[in-house]
Amino acid sequence: MNIFSFSPFGYEGALVNVEVDIRRGIPSVDLVGLADGAVKESRERMKSAIRNSGFSFPSERVLISLSPADLKKEGAGFDLPLALAVLGASTDCPPLLEEPVLVMGELELSGFIRPVKAVHAAAATALSAGITKCIVSVANAAEAREVSGMSVFGAENLSSAFRAFSSPELFTKKSDESANAFVPENCVKVGEVLFPPIDPSLDFKSVRGQEKLVRALQIAASGAHNVIAFGPPGCGKTLALQRFSSILPLLTVEEAQSVTRIHSIAGLLGADSPLLRVPAFRMPHQTASVEGICGGGTNCRPGEISLAHNGVLFLDEAAEFRSSVLQMLRVPLESGSVSLSRAGRTTTYPAKFQLLLAANPCPCGNYGAPGKICLCSAKAVDMYWRKFSAPLLDRIDIRIDAGQKDELQGSQSGSVSSAELRKQVSDAVFIQRKRQGKRNAHLSPQETAEFCALGKEEREFLDGIISNSDLSQRAVSGILKLSRTVADMEKNAKICVSHIKEAYELRKNIGPLGLFSS
Repeated sequence: MNIFSFSPFGYEGALVNVEVDIRRGIPSVDLVGLADGAVKESRERMKSAIRNSGFSFPSERVLISLSPADLKKEGAGFDLPLALAVLGASTDCPPLLEEPVLVMGELELSGFIRPVKAVHAAAATALSAGITKCIVSVANAAEAREVSGMSVFGAENLSSAFRAFSSPELFTKKSDESANAFVPENCVKVGEVLFPPIDPSLDFKSVRGQEKLVRALQIAASGAHNVIAFGPPGCGKTLALQRFSSILPLLTVEEAQSVTRIHSIAGLLGADSPLLRVPAFRMPHQTASVEGICGGGTNCRPGEISLAHNGVLFLDEAAEFRSSVLQMLRVPLESGSVSLSRAGRTTTYPAKFQLLLAANPCPCGNYGAPGKICLCSAKAVDMYWRKFSAPLLDRIDIRIDAGQKDELQGSQSGSVSSAELRKQVSDAVFIQRKRQGKRNAHLSPQETAEFCALGKEEREFLDGIISNSDLSQRAVSGILKLSRTVADMEKNAKICVSHIKEAYELRKNIGPLGLFSS
């Protein structure tokens, strides 16, 4: 009986081989292999579950080995594999499966199986190691089947799980056609791209007088560009940014796999959502620590930037976050991943997130606001904005002043709904997925040169902008990517001067004291 379980650590985790030896001696259960407290307690739960399921527990000395021996084993998911391994070693039963099987589940004393976390990660790790069958609780079965190629049996109790070893036909997997067709309920198709249903409370229709900001967010959603919006309190920047998720398309099945794995490891995967195709929208509080944002702890748990992978991280009142938290975002924004090291072990989480920042123009919030008086000194405003640092701001392609006078005066003007905004977003996303398989904001320098090529007139226009401003190489690349996104929204294969001009206007917005001049 070849049983494997899974010990979660970071993004990767590790498979654990469960072996049992029954020998003469005083009845006892010895567990070796660096088991933590929860795994050691499995011995008692396992005994009661075996007896209450109609089996006899061996009246001899039982040795359980968890290998590799130098890997710490953690979690309640070892209950079921330990019980099945003991039954396999002590019970006369029909011929068992000779191939290895992944087993995960927590046992109640009655023998019923409770769901555990990290099942999706375990199934994906096992499949990469050549294990194609797994036994989990009924509640975890759909999650495990979303790993393409894995045959799964969802067991209600210990008895049914043990019977599965003599009934290979009980293991079923989701067909490739079904997996590719998976969509959450009530999703709608706009053009060639699927979108989740619109929450009426998060419709852009309630945003008034912020046409430029809404247009900027539409471009950001089309190309996955980072955004910072600044303006006085009450101008509508937070209201608009909170509705950003309503114009984001569903993730592809491939994109959803890594997102599902991360949420499975964090224990945030619900039974009704075995595959997370709705982009995450994470909005941590300003008191969040570096560990809370980037991840950490004894088991290297995922942080907010990993939970926002292939989704959005929104920092409202961004200047109130700790400087260390804001500066920590720089490397993940560039690399799309974050590496964590704890107790001599290292793990790397995907962290390809879209950053949205909302900030006041100064500590009191009245700087530049019409009809209001700012009492902050120039030094106070300067120190307030220097929390962001130039390297962080340079990674943000869209900068919007949400408190401009003309927008405030037009606060009663009409608004556009999320359904209308989705049309151009759908066109741009479909073109990008078909052309390069990724969003424009994630293009490498080589891909930028290939997909954002300019004609002679456009190149001369951009060269003129560069010669008259102090733009970094990253800023120029950002303008090209933004231009490509605007062209995609118009279904234009060629980047035109108008596209570059709009991209530059979004990039060059000057913030308080000229801090956004690059």
